[in-house]
Amino acid sequence: MADVKIIRLSNPTVHVLDCIAHGVFDEAIKPSQRDAFLAEENHHMLLAVSDGQVVGMASAVKYLHPDKLPSLWINEVGVGDDWLRQGIAKKLMDTMLQLSEELGCEEAWLGTESDNAPALALYRSLNGEEDAGAYFTWDTEAD
Repeated sequence: MADVKIIRLSNPTVHVLDCIAHGVFDEAIKPSQRDAFLAEENHHMLLAVSDGQVVGMASAVKYLHPDKLPSLWINEVGVGDDWLRQGIAKKLMDTMLQLSEELGCEEAWLGTESDNAPALALYRSLNGEEDAGAYFTWDTEAD
């Protein structure tokens, strides 16, 4: 695997979105949406960067609810078409689970399609608690 560094998207790192591998995001970056995302303190994005190019990403929201402790909802994990099966998604997820703990979340969770074999294999490898074959949670509460 090429040298891949995981960074958090923030105003000082937003420039890395100028060079993105094909397949990382579903659509082109919309500056107004990017700025709105960055303005929300509970929105989080990790970027996998190699030689100045974004080759992967994971986005999440620190979810607050009146009767529950905070949790991190992992919304999406994407890796560029030419970068698949190189451990980038696992590296992003490992870092996202660490971030969940740093943010004081009780758990991290996500859902995926029940026929998405690569995603299911990834999430199972991370020892998440599986429910109905497509819903996973991880206890990230600091001891």
